Amino acid sequence: MAKRRRYGGFSLVEVLLAIGTLAIGMMFIGGTFLAGVYFSTVSTERTIATVVANEAFSKIKLFGVDMADPNLVLNGQKLFYYQVKPLCAIDPNEFAYPSTRTLADKQYFWSALCRRDPSDPNNALVVTVFVSRKVGTATQYVGPAGPLNWPVPMPIRVAGTIGSNILTIADDPRWIGEGYTIVEDGSGQKYRVVERGVNPAQVLLDPDTPWLGGNLVWAVPPPLVRLAPLVVGGGGPCIVVYQTPGIRF
Repeated sequence: MAKRRRYGGFSLVEVLLAIGTLAIGMMFIGGTFLAGVYFSTVSTERTIATVVANEAFSKIKLFGVDMADPNLVLNGQKLFYYQVKPLCAIDPNEFAYPSTRTLADKQYFWSALCRRDPSDPNNALVVTVFVSRKVGTATQYVGPAGPLNWPVPMPIRVAGTIGSNILTIADDPRWIGEGYTIVEDGSGQKYRVVERGVNPAQVLLDPDTPWLGGNLVWAVPPPLVRLAPLVVGGGGPCIVVYQTPGIRF
């Protein structure tokens, strides 16, 4: 009699364990891939922002500022660059990158705040440049006199204890969110917001840069479409903030 053949195989439990192990591995691989894409995007965007900021400082030096303008103040960065009297006319397209005449298609914009340099108040300026991104051609942002088609920094009243990393927003708390960079008006000190507090009107600053005082900061608010309801996380339009003292004209 012929010997009965035996056929070996995997049990259902073994198959399920193998599929589960493979699924977990694919999840880790997928997470790593998404993280890689995110950090690559951030790196590329910061590289572009650095180019935009360098171009902004070069344009400010090129167009110049009338240092006799009475609006320039020593303590405080209360003036946008376009509010300062320049030495020659400026086309609005110059605030976009690249500065061609198709403003509606631009994604990157810069805004500058100017104040007199305390070390040389007669002949030099401290210039703070905010480089921001715009998402969508029809997106609008908060502006000094109403909605704008590109993001700009806005003055925001705050209160905080010196040495603390908790900041209370006296104005609209939706204008400052997690991951934002804010600039104190009087000193020009930059702060990084790490997260929003339990109280929606409070934000937590990076512990490495505790609050040094002041009651007014500058930050780039999110698009108008994100202002209601309060958006938590997601970052804001501002990519980087650069500051250069001692610019002379």
